[in-house]
Amino acid sequence: MGAARMIGSMRSFGRDASVLNQKIKPGTTKRTVLFAAPYAGLLTLFMVVVVFDATIGIANPLIYRDIINNGILKSNSHLIIQLALLVGVLAIFDAALGLIQAYLSSKIGAQIVLSLRTKLFEHIQQMPLAFFTRTQTGALVSRLSGDVSGAQSAFTDILSNVVGNIITVSLIIAAMFALSWRITLVALVLLPLFIFPARFWGRKLQALTRESYDLGATMGSMMVERFNVAGAQLAKLFGRRADESKSFETKAARVSDIGVKRTIYGRLFFTAIMLMASFASAITYGWGGVLAVEHKLDVGTVVALVSLLARIYSPLMGLSNVQVNVMTALVSFERVFELLDLPPMIQEKPHAVPVPAGPASISFDRVSFRYPSASEVSLASLESIAVPDKMPEKVVLYDISFRAEPGQLVALVGPSGAGKTTITQLVPRLYDVQSGSVTVNGIDVRDAKLDSLHERIGVVTQDAHLFHDTIRANLLYAKPSATDAEINEALRAAQILPLVSSLPKGLDTLVGERGYRFSGGEKQRLAIARLLLKAPDIVILDEATAHLDSESEAAIQRAFEIALAGRTSIVIAHRLSTILQADQILVVQEGRIVERGTHSELLEHGGLYADLYQRQFAQAALS
Repeated sequence: MGAARMIGSMRSFGRDASVLNQKIKPGTTKRTVLFAAPYAGLLTLFMVVVVFDATIGIANPLIYRDIINNGILKSNSHLIIQLALLVGVLAIFDAALGLIQAYLSSKIGAQIVLSLRTKLFEHIQQMPLAFFTRTQTGALVSRLSGDVSGAQSAFTDILSNVVGNIITVSLIIAAMFALSWRITLVALVLLPLFIFPARFWGRKLQALTRESYDLGATMGSMMVERFNVAGAQLAKLFGRRADESKSFETKAARVSDIGVKRTIYGRLFFTAIMLMASFASAITYGWGGVLAVEHKLDVGTVVALVSLLARIYSPLMGLSNVQVNVMTALVSFERVFELLDLPPMIQEKPHAVPVPAGPASISFDRVSFRYPSASEVSLASLESIAVPDKMPEKVVLYDISFRAEPGQLVALVGPSGAGKTTITQLVPRLYDVQSGSVTVNGIDVRDAKLDSLHERIGVVTQDAHLFHDTIRANLLYAKPSATDAEINEALRAAQILPLVSSLPKGLDTLVGERGYRFSGGEKQRLAIARLLLKAPDIVILDEATAHLDSESEAAIQRAFEIALAGRTSIVIAHRLSTILQADQILVVQEGRIVERGTHSELLEHGGLYADLYQRQFAQAALS
């Protein structure tokens, strides 16, 4: 266990000591302990193992004492063999206890972190869409990965090193005082000299570790941005490949240099510790030897004292940096708790009611809406990583009222930024309105069970998102129980089955990150197939045909006529030719509905819609 503790102690000195300057919120320590409460049994077993392991650690030097005093000096070969065998047996037990101790500390830390990481993942999934629009993905991944892993590492070190070291040091000092209190006092006086090199080289290791982490984060960010499809394309189009390579090489070279320095500093650190240990052993041997010659101390006791002294340095080194270990754990836990304590703006009420399946009506009643501010949905610590929003709060929808009856198609048209997408996002309750209400089948969406609401609604956006997985997995996301026949039927209706069938791996073809292995129109049709497979009661299409050519668009329109039959639909369209048969067209401008009616009624009215239609008609004629 000595080597393991030495490694653990050296790792703790590599931690950033600046963590000691941070203020921990009241209650963090108690809350951290509560996370460990369910594992009280394992913790108790761990403490028992630590005590036994520490006891064996001080037993061996005492056995050496008897071997010398009662065996060698008294020429008792039988006793020497017995005690030597006992040392061997204890060594086996020590090794076994060391493995058990390492297993238990890792097991407890892993279980606590598993619970923490699972709770955090579930909590983040409950956050509203506004939370994700403000926060960098990397910041959230850092909380789930870096902070949680840091908490586990520090927590495990506290268990295996801090707790174990306290018990070991206490038992060793007690045994040394029992053997010779004079020599023990001298050894303890020398301990500050032992701590100085640890502190000196430890600070250098901490500075290198901090720089290494910063550079690692910078390199990681650079690789993520340059290696995704959009970033790689941008670098190629602007011809910056050489510059990018040089920039990366500079950072990588510095990381390499830091690695060499950390190795050298680590070796110097270890050498300084060993030198101080050797000096202390020399003093003990010298003074103890003189006392033995004067018959004031027996030879076996001198050997036992030196052996015990050698065993005390590693745990003492770990304890000398205990504050950093504890604070690192608490800071990591606090950062996780901070996110766990952020309440989701969109929460299901305790007595929420399910939205029944079947024909659905949608009603907007005098709805006004503004997007939530940073303080309402995010954290300052995350906002410092993301881009703070300096824009003043403003209302984006004013007094929106309309009704879509079961089976009707309602179209939203108007300039970009008018609020059309915002209106559609209120139906599945991605945001909550500030005034008025949005109802589905007479049920206010704020009173509905979220799962049942989302089961009733299917959405295809302009930028269709596909996971980096197979075509089959992306489609099954809408309906996990779907058969291949159902999948093929959805693909056929979306006018993309011939393409999928022509691929060597068919449904098992990987779509690539964000679906970049397919064209924009192909991705859109896969997203439409996913929607058709879900077969929702309400369909929302946000420029769902934006990336399709005229031929594909016509085919998709035919598929929609069948797929949307009997379903309530809200369609956002810039191509007005796609919504000529809509039951109701709402013209949205600057957050208000300025016109409403059918295509023919709006043309006859001669307002904004007529102007938009005439402009598109003229452009189509010219092309």
